[in-house]
Amino acid sequence: MSNGTANSFLWTSLGLVGPLAARVSGSVPRGGATGISIDTRTLQKGDLFFAIKGPSSDGHDYTGAAFAKGAVAAVVDEAHAEALKPLGPLYVVADVLAALECLGAAARARSPARIVAITGSVGKTSTKEALRLALTQAGDSHASVASYNNHWGVPLTLARMPKHTRFGIYEIGMNHQGEITPLSAMVRPHVAIITTIAPVHLEYFESLADVADAKAEIFSGLVQGGVAILNRDIAEYERLLAHAKASPAGHVATFGEPDKGDAKLVSVTLGANHSIVQAEVCGHRLTYRLGAPGRHLAMNSLAVLLTAKAFGVDLELAASTLAFFTAQPGRGERLRLAAKNGPFTLVDESYNANPASIRASIALAGALPLPGKGRRIAVLGDMLELGDKGAAMHAELAGDAVANHIDLVFAAGPLMKHLFEALPGHLQGAWRDRASDLAPVVVAAVQSGDMVIVKGSNGSKMSAIVDALKENATPENSAQSCQGP
Repeated sequence: MSNGTANSFLWTSLGLVGPLAARVSGSVPRGGATGISIDTRTLQKGDLFFAIKGPSSDGHDYTGAAFAKGAVAAVVDEAHAEALKPLGPLYVVADVLAALECLGAAARARSPARIVAITGSVGKTSTKEALRLALTQAGDSHASVASYNNHWGVPLTLARMPKHTRFGIYEIGMNHQGEITPLSAMVRPHVAIITTIAPVHLEYFESLADVADAKAEIFSGLVQGGVAILNRDIAEYERLLAHAKASPAGHVATFGEPDKGDAKLVSVTLGANHSIVQAEVCGHRLTYRLGAPGRHLAMNSLAVLLTAKAFGVDLELAASTLAFFTAQPGRGERLRLAAKNGPFTLVDESYNANPASIRASIALAGALPLPGKGRRIAVLGDMLELGDKGAAMHAELAGDAVANHIDLVFAAGPLMKHLFEALPGHLQGAWRDRASDLAPVVVAAVQSGDMVIVKGSNGSKMSAIVDALKENATPENSAQSCQGP
């Protein structure tokens, strides 16, 4: 907000009235809003605060705190307007979340940006972050924060998109059938990506085919003639292809192994904290460094390059930026920590887990070299939302641990007990019902040279183990990236 002109603001004060379908209570805020917030903990001075009502809290209760932190105005509903009137300028609406959706739609309508939307059972967030890197080098880009991919995260990200953004990158998630359709319609992507289909949310779906159908809803929102990008190697490819052909897509691009797809993965060489990828993208041969190890990440980088190609971004430029790709906390962040008896490596994948992503993590651990006499230690928490197949899916992971040379497994949660009991005795570290109870056991077991991978569904609270390992050690050097699935 350097010069006080309309160009200084994300949204001008009067420009908000129409999209929000609001009446203004109090004086119109001077100038406008420089940002959008739904959380007073992260609200910045100059933000417009939306008092959204969630399952456990009501944003209206925090409106005073929003103004105290510098909000220029708040969007509130009619039921709270009179009581909140003394606090500051209000945009009064019938429904706050619906108003946010309308503002997101207005942001999309005013923007000339080229838009890409990403979904998939595994790899949405890492692919989004890689796209952010690749496209930012070619123009101003705007992307979802963290995993803001649901019914409030998508419109919030849209509403935050500056008017003159060149590229918009949106992650879209779901737990149930029908959730992606309205979000894709809101985003209206020029390119839509499905990374893969895996046994996730099976508590709410009868089969992987049903999961594929739900993910394929992302194609319904494509602009006419847009591009659908698919993983050629997965079993559900033909089903997804049929959905893509029935959608507004004008072209389908695919990625896969060397003999498949418009983008082909020729080879991957794994380093301790990177991958060297050889690929062929639409006939163009490329060799590039990816700033995290993992074949699954290399595969998804092909979708990134196909998107760059669709948007007219130079492929060599896009590929070169992937060397700077780094992992996020809970999603493969790699830390070298010094314990009392020497340094060890912690790979934090505590944010989420499903059978496909745990298998990828175990395979990656097995492929990476270890210094000296270090051990490969997997610390695993329950995978949730798997329905009545959950117990068997956990037990089946024992074979992966054996095949990939895992030396020791620690497990937390009632479902992971099935894996623990299926392991050979020499691999059994310890099992506890809760992650918090397992944490001190893991801390005591870790030795110099070990590689410790911590992974589990967010609800299994495996971050408690990550926190314990960090608290009982000191960083040996700066964090290295090692993006997980």
